[in-house]
This record gives sequence, C-alpha cells and structure tokens, in this order.
Amino acid sequence: MKKIAPIFVLIAGILWGTMGLYVRSLNELQFTTIEIVAVRSVMTALLMAVVLMVYNRRLLKVRVKDLWCFAGTGICSIIFFNYCYFKAITMTSLSVAAVLLYTAPAIVMVLSAILFREKITMIKMISLIATVVGCIFVTGILSDTSRLSPQGILVGLGAGLGYALYSIFSRFALQRGYGSLTITFYTFLFACFGALPLANVGMIVDACIKDISMFGFYIVFALVSTVIPYILYTVGLSAMENSKASIVASVEPVAATIFGVLLFEENVTFHNFIGILLVLGAIVICNINWKTGGKNEKR
Repeated sequence: MKKIAPIFVLIAGILWGTMGLYVRSLNELQFTTIEIVAVRSVMTALLMAVVLMVYNRRLLKVRVKDLWCFAGTGICSIIFFNYCYFKAITMTSLSVAAVLLYTAPAIVMVLSAILFREKITMIKMISLIATVVGCIFVTGILSDTSRLSPQGILVGLGAGLGYALYSIFSRFALQRGYGSLTITFYTFLFACFGALPLANVGMIVDACIKDISMFGFYIVFALVSTVIPYILYTVGLSAMENSKASIVASVEPVAATIFGVLLFEENVTFHNFIGILLVLGAIVICNINWKTGGKNEKR
C-alpha cells in the first residue's frame, strides 16, 4: 500500500484540478460560492450514503465522542477553506489567492510535526520550497499587478489553514479506526450543516426543475471533483505522512492549468511551464528513498 499511496494522492490532486470546470458552469447560472459548496456537499453526502448502504452499512457507525474529527474535516476545513478562498479571490486576485492557498503544505508540515511527531527533513523542505515557488510560477502571480491588501493576504492564509486542516483532522479520524469511506461521508454531512443554512436552496432546486439534466451535472460534479478524490486522498493518507501527501496533492494547480489549456485554449507562458516542472519535481523528490534509490521510504 505504501508504494501506491502517492499515486492515489496524485490522482486526487488531478481530479481536484477539474473543480474550475464545474465552478465556471455554475457561476454562469448565477450560483454563489456558498451555493456551489452546498451542491457539492449535499450531492457528495447523498452519493456516499448510497455507497455505504450498499457496500457495508456498518461503516456508517461512528462514536459520538469522535464526531469532532468530522466536524473538523467538514466545517473547519471544507466550509472555512471554501469561504476564505473565494473571499480572497474577491479581495485580491485568482493568482494571489491560489498562491496563498498553497501555503497549506507548509502548515501541514508544521502541525504534523507538533501533533504527530513527523520529522521535518531536508528533503521535505526542498520539496516544499519547490512546491511554493512552482505554484507562484504556475498561477502567474509574478505578472499580477493587482493590489495586495493585508486583509486579502490574511483571508488567503486562512484558506491555506482550512485546506491544511483536512489532513490533520483526517489523521485523527484514521487513528481512531475509521476508513476513507466513513471519513468522506461524515466530512460532507457536516459540511451540509454548515453550507445549507447560508445557501439559496430554492435556486438550487429550481435549476433542476427547469432542466433535469442539471441533476446529472450535480452528480458528476460531486463524483469527479469530490467523492473519488477525497476517498483516494484519505486512502493515500493512511499509508504516508501528512506533509508528503500535502505536497503531492499540490499537483492540483498544475492540473487546473493543463485543463484550462486543453478545454478553454488558455495560453501557457514560460513561467507556467517552469512552475509545472517545479511542482512535478517536488512530488518526485519527496517520494524518493534517497538511501536506496527506491520510492516511498519506509517509516
């Protein structure tokens, strides 16, 4: 499992990179950020409920004393991260917000060292620096002339913290014996509790009534950008360190850039290309066993 764990996390990052494709479509229908989060959360929770009912109903059982783990992944991570990230976009720019979001691997590395005693090695530091620099190049922040405000930077760092907290709270849930299916279901069940009271549910339902194909769109949106990647990431997380998993998942902006080029004919600059190489290089570096030359060093 340790050998394929990084592959699971890598695929998860690539699938998360498709998020913009669905968000663009929903934005065109005048969906707000919180309504997009609500659609994503509700459909994911429903799909996961069906999977667990058919596959193994016992996976729905959790201890009341452990519910804080799922409140952490669902509300402290999913809701808080989404709110801060989209708020940062309105206060700064997409590129600035994206770079601030990808402070997450550094936050995960520090918190994991404190909470789980993971070692901060030189290889991890080199990979982390390459990841951050790569994201800066990929997002084009170097050519971004938008005004930076202290408030925008603070909110953007909040997005990075929220993004990082999924790895932290998931690790606590994994240590308590819960599997990836259970964690994913309860994460988005709690996210529903946080998103639905703030969303225009009537608008979401009306969109389906006017065009039944929208329901299918909701399902594909939840399945491709949420259900599958979160399950894969949590499975991968169970067999590798938080800090390494967070770095590998940083392939997301690279994937988003490539999807933009292929589907929307967006231009790739020399800076973008260098950034892609840096992020991919960081992923390779942090998964090489430098003592034996193999991958995924054993802990």
